[in-house]
Amino acid sequence: MNEDNRPVLVGTAQLVVRDADPREAPEPLAMLLQMARDAAQNAGTGDRALRGIDSVGLVDVAGWLAPNGGRFLAEQLGATSRCELASGLGGEAPLTMVNRLARRIASGESRIALAVGCNNMHTLKRARQRQVKLDWKIGGSGQAEVIAEPSLGNNPLEQQHGLDMPVQNYPVLENALRARLGLSLEKHRERLGRLFAPFTETAAKNPYAWFPVRRSAAELVTPTAENRMIAFPYTKYLNAVLETDQAAGVLLMSAGAARELGIAEDRWLYWWGGAYTKERAWFVSERPDLSRAPAMAECARRTLGSANVTIDDIDRIDFYSCFPVAVQSAAESYGVADGDPRALTVTGGLPYAGGPANNYTLHSLAAMADLLRSHPGEKGLVTGNGWYLTKHSGCVWSTERPTGDGVDPGPNAADPLPAPLPVVVASRGTGRIEGYTVVYDREGAPARGIVIGRTDEDQRFIANTPADRALLERFVAGEQVGRKGRLSRDGELGRFEPE
Repeated sequence: MNEDNRPVLVGTAQLVVRDADPREAPEPLAMLLQMARDAAQNAGTGDRALRGIDSVGLVDVAGWLAPNGGRFLAEQLGATSRCELASGLGGEAPLTMVNRLARRIASGESRIALAVGCNNMHTLKRARQRQVKLDWKIGGSGQAEVIAEPSLGNNPLEQQHGLDMPVQNYPVLENALRARLGLSLEKHRERLGRLFAPFTETAAKNPYAWFPVRRSAAELVTPTAENRMIAFPYTKYLNAVLETDQAAGVLLMSAGAARELGIAEDRWLYWWGGAYTKERAWFVSERPDLSRAPAMAECARRTLGSANVTIDDIDRIDFYSCFPVAVQSAAESYGVADGDPRALTVTGGLPYAGGPANNYTLHSLAAMADLLRSHPGEKGLVTGNGWYLTKHSGCVWSTERPTGDGVDPGPNAADPLPAPLPVVVASRGTGRIEGYTVVYDREGAPARGIVIGRTDEDQRFIANTPADRALLERFVAGEQVGRKGRLSRDGELGRFEPE
């Protein structure tokens, strides 16, 4: 790589807007412009850098229907953009986008790039409640290239059985993981509390966190009126929070451009490498092993390989943390053992710092950059995850110059990712549970059981349990993975009745 083309992150920006009246809350364009200007200010340069932006990566903004928001933003900054990237849906997409921008810089296609995003879902919710019409400015000609895979996260069969949102899908995976680890329900609850309590401590110190509140391990996992069960085994405090008003952005450029602009080298974070992977078994119900995330392990291998490092070389970590199973799977995939002294977040994570729609990883990247600047020579790993451990991204950064060129080693042809299983709605016979959850209503009562398993003929099935409260209460009182039951059909739905 031409050393002048080394990609460096030179500026960061974050914003949180709390409890603003929807008639006064900043609109997306204003937040994005502020992030761009604050990132340039953070880099120690002003409008000179902004006017030189030739590439813009924009994380999709819920409710903002700008035809080409990236170009619109560039025009407002006085820049002429030649490349606009749009994230699409997915928590992995911002890092995938940043990796793409870094590689464009490394190849000489770009000199200065902006990656930016915001979330206005708190304002959108309040506007609906108060019947306030939001008149947000839009613009931008042309069409941006969309980064994320366009496929939806669930298939129609899953949706029919109530498996259609993160709050139902992740608990199914969590319960499968618990069974593989051989943990009792009580030991598992303790594990979840111990895992996320340190996240709340980090969030409490984060000025941009949506919930900067320190909570104990017991408080996180104990159901209360405030911390109701959402879907077994997760209480509210273990779920990502999406309804926030937050923004973040980073300014990237070539080392040559940074020198020309006079940006001090102690502001530079070198991009060491990064990768993106996705599951072949895209839908949760089709995955051969519900307790594992093989594409995440593949992303770990390729991310670290592209950076020419091992996990032991990494000093700082931010694992995507929408739900506990995502963090546990990332730790397993990257080889971070239980009890490792390294913290697993630099922000406080999605349930506490905030999971601003698609944009969380720009917050984690900005926070990581600020942390690494204050610890020269250390290396930081940031990861992303989309849908339900379906799509994965990662990247490595340091104030030190990289030892390689960030080349992705690519897939391992000798060890391909598992293919999807066909899924049936069984009308007879018996089956064995592999993953499950019980979804609760807003009053804290169990309302629906969802089961994924194998028939006696070794076919994958999906089903609901009877909607009997006593049965569901028994269902969450003990381990159900491995339990057998009778299979039947109720119209288009599968039905599983425990033996």
